[in-house]
Amino acid sequence: MAGTVTHEPPPDTGDRPGAPLIVTEDAVLLDDLLRLCAAAGATPEVHPGVPRRRSGWESAPLVLVGDDAARRVRAAARRRGVVLVGRDQDDPGVWRRAVEIGADHVLMLPDGEQWLIDRIADVAEGVGRPALTVGVIGGRGGAGASTLACALAITSAREGLRSLLVDADPLGGGLDVLLGGETAEGLRWPAFAASRGRLGGGALEESLPRLHSLRLLSWDRGDCVGIPPQAVRAVLAAARRRGGTVVVDLPRRLDETVAEALAQLDVGILVVPAELRAVAAAGQLAAALGMVLRDLRVAVRGPYAPGLDDREVARLLGLPLAGEVPVEAALTRPHGTAAPPGAAARGPLARFCKGFWERALAEAGAV
Repeated sequence: MAGTVTHEPPPDTGDRPGAPLIVTEDAVLLDDLLRLCAAAGATPEVHPGVPRRRSGWESAPLVLVGDDAARRVRAAARRRGVVLVGRDQDDPGVWRRAVEIGADHVLMLPDGEQWLIDRIADVAEGVGRPALTVGVIGGRGGAGASTLACALAITSAREGLRSLLVDADPLGGGLDVLLGGETAEGLRWPAFAASRGRLGGGALEESLPRLHSLRLLSWDRGDCVGIPPQAVRAVLAAARRRGGTVVVDLPRRLDETVAEALAQLDVGILVVPAELRAVAAAGQLAAALGMVLRDLRVAVRGPYAPGLDDREVARLLGLPLAGEVPVEAALTRPHGTAAPPGAAARGPLARFCKGFWERALAEAGAV
């Protein structure tokens, strides 16, 4: 059981991982807390009472106070990020003691173990602002969504942001091929198919292929053509906790797995060629996406059919206009000679992507 005493957030640790502080003399409780810290990948400091170093109490990103130690820490400076941990579910006095020490939460073991592991893991990873997560989907087949997704990720990495590109389309041929990295070392989606609960963001990042200064989660050449929704949830949640940007290349279908990916997005981009049939198909897809995704925008790709321009396509779809996706001549060269999308920093596609990130990051308050 975990209960909230106040609604203030824990201290913002940004990207600076810290050691949680455990205050208790209860040997059994200490063993349990050390086990949970180990499961979360954290090495705590342990004291029977308030540390003699004042900074030890005030600077720890998370303080776990055993119920036995509540009386000994009553005089300590009030701070956020204090959790009172006990075992007696029926003890009404635990809430009074939590208020006396200024605890944010009251947690009872063993019921609250998973909640506490997640909190400790956040501390161990130095969780700060979550990644701005953008999904790209084509209004019809061949719209150029994968090209734009790759260009967005490459541009983000070139701007110095931690960047992860996620290939969520198992039948798309693999974004590693589009980026020229099909033989790059690292894990692919099938390795995460059994993932449940919480994944370590740092471990995920380090396990993936590194291409063009970004990390890529793509598909292998095997027969795995689907990932359970729980695995998608675990992977994208871990990716978001690392900060920076995450770009997801989405398939043109809606099922439970895709819905889980959509639920993790901050912004969706619907790529629509400027032709009437494509606009009609995109309208049906936009209606379905809008049921899950609150911020959906349209990016229009020419050439334009008579009577259409980018603003007219956006009007017909009833969506905000993200802009006109330019054609990059280098991408039309024969396979094997083309550079990855957006690789030319001064090219039109890279300029489009840079402008998109500048606006999106400013809107998200990340710059």
